Amino acid sequence: MSGFVMSALKLAALTGLGYVALCAAMFACQRSFIYFPPRIDGPADTGAMTLTVPGAELRILTERTEGRDAVLYFGGNAEDVAYSLPTMDQAFPGHALYLPRYRGYGGSTGRPSETALYADALALYDRLAPRHGRIHVVGRSLGSAVAVHLASQRPVAGLILITPFDSILEVARRQYPFLPVDRLLLDRYEAVNDAPRVSAPTRIIAAEHDEIVPRRSTEALWRSFPAGLAELRVVPGTGHNSISRSPDYMKHLLGHPLNPSAARQQ
Repeated sequence: MSGFVMSALKLAALTGLGYVALCAAMFACQRSFIYFPPRIDGPADTGAMTLTVPGAELRILTERTEGRDAVLYFGGNAEDVAYSLPTMDQAFPGHALYLPRYRGYGGSTGRPSETALYADALALYDRLAPRHGRIHVVGRSLGSAVAVHLASQRPVAGLILITPFDSILEVARRQYPFLPVDRLLLDRYEAVNDAPRVSAPTRIIAAEHDEIVPRRSTEALWRSFPAGLAELRVVPGTGHNSISRSPDYMKHLLGHPLNPSAARQQ
């Protein structure tokens, strides 16, 4: 066998081993690309409750815990939800507010995963449902998939999704076309599969220049809801992380059809 052929075979073997090693590394570290628990240095908690679930104890930030209407807010993958509490308070005056910190986030124990976050959201809803007659659900970015799943499994009064995606699997396919992500990805967050089972009025709030979630991903999710159920609002001149600083963002929260008390304040 010629030296050229031998060299080519060695290169192919090394390339193949390198690719396998890359796939193995991506599989082992994949959750570090999805979950970014922030260091908690935000506003002091105005209140909190503890929810004990299998394998973890969750810290739930609260504001007012009485009344017919409640709002559950599920944050982004790197978000300290304490920063969103004032916005939710302004957008939903008079509502009881509950903002869970995911497993491994801000005093909650355990490790985050898709299965765990879905189960925790259902457990929180079931804990609160006897106390409140109507529960609205708000989800941002990663939390939008949690919110859609919850709304597909439980009766919610209304659903608001901020910078949502159709599926982390689809996003990963586009970002890593050279990897077999269908076989590697553990946490897929395929909200597009849960959306057809949602029956609550839904508003999707998208950033015009979202640099994290492609517009086609958000629109694919929007189209997956039952016909006429979901509406899409785009906040001009904003990105994935700057959307909440726009006055139009608050207008879209205030104008949700199931938030008439807030809408009158516009």
